[in-house]
Amino acid sequence: MKTLFNNRQYGSKTLSRYCFASFFLFSFIGFSQEQQTVVDTTKTKDIPLDEVLVSAVRVTAQSPVTFSNLRKEEFQSRNLGQDIPIMMNYLPSVVTTTDAGAGVGYTGIRVRGSDATRVNVTINGIPYNDAESQGTFWVNMPDFASSTESLQLQRGVGTSTNGAGAFGASLNLLTDSYSKEASGEISNSYGSFNTRKHTVKFSTGLMNDRFEIAGRLSNVVSDGYIDRASSDLKSYFLQGTYVGENTLIKALAFGGTQKTYQAWNGLEDLELLENDRTFNTAGMYFDDEGNMKFYDNEVDNYQQDHYQLHWNERWNDNWSTNLAFHYTKGKGYFEQYREDEDFADYGLNPISLGGETIDVTDLIRRRWLDNDFYGTTFSLNYKKDKVDFIFGGGANKYEGAHFGEIIWAEFASQSEIRDRYYDDFSTKTDVNVFGKMNYDLTSKWRLFGDIQYRNVGFKANGEDTGIVNDNFNFINPKAGITFTLNQNNNFYFSYAKAQREPNRNDYENGSPKPEKLDDFELGWRYATENVKLNVNSYLMMYKDQLVLTGELNDVGAPIRANSGDSYRVGLEVDATLKLSDKFYLQPNFTVSQNKNQDFIFQRDGVVENLGSTNIAFSPNFIAANRFTFVPVKNLQLSFLSKFVSEQFMGNIDAESSKLDAYYVNDFNVSYEIKTNKIFKAIRFSALVNNIFNLKYESNGYFYTYDDDFSSPGTITTIEGAGFYPQAGINFLSGISLLF
Repeated sequence: MKTLFNNRQYGSKTLSRYCFASFFLFSFIGFSQEQQTVVDTTKTKDIPLDEVLVSAVRVTAQSPVTFSNLRKEEFQSRNLGQDIPIMMNYLPSVVTTTDAGAGVGYTGIRVRGSDATRVNVTINGIPYNDAESQGTFWVNMPDFASSTESLQLQRGVGTSTNGAGAFGASLNLLTDSYSKEASGEISNSYGSFNTRKHTVKFSTGLMNDRFEIAGRLSNVVSDGYIDRASSDLKSYFLQGTYVGENTLIKALAFGGTQKTYQAWNGLEDLELLENDRTFNTAGMYFDDEGNMKFYDNEVDNYQQDHYQLHWNERWNDNWSTNLAFHYTKGKGYFEQYREDEDFADYGLNPISLGGETIDVTDLIRRRWLDNDFYGTTFSLNYKKDKVDFIFGGGANKYEGAHFGEIIWAEFASQSEIRDRYYDDFSTKTDVNVFGKMNYDLTSKWRLFGDIQYRNVGFKANGEDTGIVNDNFNFINPKAGITFTLNQNNNFYFSYAKAQREPNRNDYENGSPKPEKLDDFELGWRYATENVKLNVNSYLMMYKDQLVLTGELNDVGAPIRANSGDSYRVGLEVDATLKLSDKFYLQPNFTVSQNKNQDFIFQRDGVVENLGSTNIAFSPNFIAANRFTFVPVKNLQLSFLSKFVSEQFMGNIDAESSKLDAYYVNDFNVSYEIKTNKIFKAIRFSALVNNIFNLKYESNGYFYTYDDDFSSPGTITTIEGAGFYPQAGINFLSGISLLF
């Protein structure tokens, strides 16, 4: 029981509450969260025009792919300032974390143990992952959930889509649909750690039954749970829509600015972790008298703007097309106070002062990114009788400048204002085409085939970007079959191959190989009026998987390394159970094994084959549950639970690299008042996170290094770990005025 509760001590009352909550979670494991029915009645001509924007990358219940859908109405009661990954926390096989500890600022997501660089994210079918790092930075799009109509998370390789290949999951978001009627919304929320969100939305409705203009402005601020881990986030969303009988044209501009105090260091001191969990070492320095101080502007300061133009045309009942163009501009820096930095690392010459040679200095530096990402995506869909065929693809280019400036130094040597101590540039091209088809062999059997060709070219010229001149050609086939037994049951089996290139940090840390994956999925879907059940088993076999080592580089980014042969095998079960008109259960769980095979590691100067080891950050058991009670119309109360088993933060099964299991519970309530006066409706919502005040860490890092100084002639491998504490009990509450 101590392991389950993260090795902390609790009083008997608190323990009894945990046992009571555990009953709700584990008594109903096997029932799920997905809301689709087994029978797929979708026809191209019946799909709303907005949804056609993502039809090339989404799947249905007739596809041999495991997925979860999340609609606006399912997460709007929890949309009180936290990022999209946190709202996805209760989906199957998902683990989320946040640097600042409370869901605002830098947040992350892992699916089936695969980190965010392996989750392919698209927005209206447009790639969102950063082209160089392959990561997703939701902090650059604060409050984007307020402009999201729905999202679909495909676990495993999924179907072919645009952007980087999916090794853990594909996540595609559909932004707000157009509105036929004029509307407006003002939302405000407030909560713990001085967290506030202010949102204004509007829609003109369809003018002349053809044109709509809609938009949103948001501001999210928070002091953060961790000391000084503040966030000041601003965002906007603007779209113009033309709607014809068979035509949809959308022009979108959205983006945001973020200024966040850094919190990526975590805590290595276990005494601080126990007694001063909010301590933040970022910005820490010592003055000449030895007094500890903190630099007040140790911040990340970045702006990102997105522009999309979509044209969808339904030519007749069988043919439709979608063409899109996009451009993303990003520019910003992070600022750091650095003590005792070597002149040589900044291209500075030693100086003589009072007869003493000085070659180190305290300084403040800014490390800049200035990048452009642009391209086009397209798809052609033919659907008639037994055939549903999609041909699509995209061509995208990334251009990124990386440079560093010293804005202050105790000893400036020969430096001048705005000198760049490094100045690097990289380009990346990504071209892909794919074709996929569903074919109804009989009324019960459906075949699925999918093949993608992808060409990636990557060039970089500096130490911060890696010295790279690489080109890849990937062919990724997929195939599957679905058997519909009756209107309540279907079964599916699929195979998919995925290949992907290393990212910028991989090149910086060595000579990486591209990674390859063979993914096998076998599943069963069952749906009745009161029960919806989804069972999926998977086997993911990797070659040269770029696994997380547990280490971070000097800017807090995770380091990866090829692991040779590895695999993930697991069982996912999720369902929705309607107990009555007032009570609903939506539990899910994943049980898995995630192993490196014949893992090589150098310990104490000797290279060892450690055999089978656990893949870093891959818990063997993940479970979640949402218990919902609707006592009266428009009032909803939900009790949400999440359990994540212990996991290793490195690949060598070191005890010091263990991240303890945790079991966290939240409570969410929403109530809507319909009115015919000034407002159409008034919506109240509240969220109490971690209601049992658990001390836990959802993320961390692990490192090793060789020490050959303490004992001359011998090498000793030293291990170390750090952790990211998450907030105890905290709340958010809000009110929305709809008119």
